[in-house]
Amino acid sequence: MSGLPASVLFACSHNAIRSPMAEAMAKRLYGHTAYLDSVGVQPGELDSFAAAVLDEIGIDLHHHHGKSFDDVDPSSFDLIVTLSPEAHHSALEFTRSASTDVEYWPIPDPSAVEGSRETRLDSYRRTRDLILARLKARFGVPSGPSI
Repeated sequence: MSGLPASVLFACSHNAIRSPMAEAMAKRLYGHTAYLDSVGVQPGELDSFAAAVLDEIGIDLHHHHGKSFDDVDPSSFDLIVTLSPEAHHSALEFTRSASTDVEYWPIPDPSAVEGSRETRLDSYRRTRDLILARLKARFGVPSGPSI
């Protein structure tokens, strides 16, 4: 399955790291051709390391506010990409009676890594780069803006 659906929802556990990163990078790459959003099972505050590693590639995430599945209509999306097992379970529940496709991309939670600031930032960079690679592999490399 390839190609970009008209609307994609990215979901993770807290809408604080993985799904906002995916939403922001997807908007940079595909925002002119698709509606893109993100949610968390239990939304939390944006993780400052997530914002920092997107700053490194010229994407501002600082104004992101966490949302939950209750803040959107999951059935109004063509595709929900889940980035954590918890979000995958929730997405399947929310779309049980809808024709929305759900895909699971197992992306590790970078906040689980402990150590120095640089060690932790490296973990977030790996997560950012994994998500970016999955976006390009799944939806293609756009002819417009790139990362």
